Amino acid sequence: MHVTANGVRINYALDGREGRPWVTFVTGIANDLTMWDGQVPPLADGFRILRYDFRGHGGSEATAGDYSFPMLIGDLLALWDALGIRQTHLVGLGLGGAMIQGLAADHPERVLKLMPVCCRADMVPDFAAMWPKFIETVKQHGMEAMVEPTVQRWFTADFREANPEIIEGVRRMIRGTNPLGYYGLIAAFLSLKFGDKLPGIKSPTLFVSGADDHLGGPPPIMQGLADRVPGARHISVPDAAHICNLQNPAGFNAVLTGFLRN
Repeated sequence: MHVTANGVRINYALDGREGRPWVTFVTGIANDLTMWDGQVPPLADGFRILRYDFRGHGGSEATAGDYSFPMLIGDLLALWDALGIRQTHLVGLGLGGAMIQGLAADHPERVLKLMPVCCRADMVPDFAAMWPKFIETVKQHGMEAMVEPTVQRWFTADFREANPEIIEGVRRMIRGTNPLGYYGLIAAFLSLKFGDKLPGIKSPTLFVSGADDHLGGPPPIMQGLADRVPGARHISVPDAAHICNLQNPAGFNAVLTGFLRN
């Protein structure tokens, strides 16, 4: 399904039961809404589920130029308004996890519970250094050149070898990303600076890491974020790297349902 919101055509999917509390899932860079397929069944009976693609990703329209977090937050707020969503639980991974922290701090009236996954709140020099190289790679060789490096960064070697079908689906997701969307989201990510906002988050908050995520949102960083949000907790999903909901869906779903249902 599509709707024009904040001046851009956004692709989204609705699942679950009408009249139940909303839960919104937000993707990361080079992801699309199918990354959350495994989270729909355990929530379908008790929630109304919204998944959507960032601009330039999946089925959403790509716009040229740098994206920003105010732009991306504006896209989601406009999507909620278009669908009549006043309040929702909010789950995001990677850049999506970063974004929802800023949204929850600035728009507390819209967020029921907050679950940032495998993410950060501030960009740091060593993490920032790799992203311009990725942009140059895509400009020279296309998205295909980023497929294998990204898969290797997102999952452990053992998981990649044991789950070729899942990994092939992830390759298709990366391959299908519009380069304009890729460049745009990276520009937004490099501007990340939400750390000072964390103490102002009012929603019940659970930070979730993958125990084997050593780069995107390592457990020590996620614990540090939780320490800055009043009343927040941190849980690390075992046997999972950066895309922890795909590498250990049972472990991730146990954390997700436990948090949202209680």
